[in-house]
Amino acid sequence: MKDVERTITVPVPLSAVWEYLTDFTHTEQWDPPTERTQLVLANGQDGKGEGTVYRNTSSMLGNSTEVTYTVTEYVPQQRFQLRGDASAMQLLDTITFAGDETTTTVTYHAEFHPQGAAKLVEPLLPLGLKRIGDKTADQLEETLRSLPSTDA
Repeated sequence: MKDVERTITVPVPLSAVWEYLTDFTHTEQWDPPTERTQLVLANGQDGKGEGTVYRNTSSMLGNSTEVTYTVTEYVPQQRFQLRGDASAMQLLDTITFAGDETTTTVTYHAEFHPQGAAKLVEPLLPLGLKRIGDKTADQLEETLRSLPSTDA
């Protein structure tokens, strides 16, 4: 298993950050490799709870890869976790939240579990994951800072 984790703090209310990031279709705006993310199945009271399914297409090393993500944990304003299934990789993305009405700290932890032939490139993952993690953290912070700073 290889993983990457980044933590950012933004001057935006926790409720706004939670609402934004738990709509995983927004990955198109803050996750550099993402080409598109579509909601496939809404679940839970607000349509984002456990069992919600998204289809994500990302570009990595010049190849488009499709991943089906299923929300596996949904603890309001605390924790949002998705399990990703791609042909060559299993993924586990966990986003944790802490904050109040003025500031939010987000920790994004992504685990990558290569399958089959993809295990051959596993030694190359740490360098690539560091680069992707840095770019994603920068883009995520920039995007979250542009959210409204007060609740509507």
